[in-house]
Amino acid sequence: MSVPKQRHTKGRRNRRRANIKISSKNLIVCSHCSKMIVKHRICPHCGYYKGKKLVEIKTKKKKGKAGKEKKKE
Repeated sequence: MSVPKQRHTKGRRNRRRANIKISSKNLIVCSHCSKMIVKHRICPHCGYYKGKKLVEIKTKKKKGKAGKEKKKE
């Protein structure tokens, strides 16, 4: 196994590590619903992409008192 001949300085080590970082996602405003979305993706809130409706978004139904009564029985 190879072994380094000379020790790297702290500055050289830190300059190398400066490039290892987490980059932020490219977010834009949806042209239809004005919410923040990732670029080049269909809006998960309204289903539009480039001004065209591509996906029908299903809405979650809220459970009322009837849903709780069925579980008790």
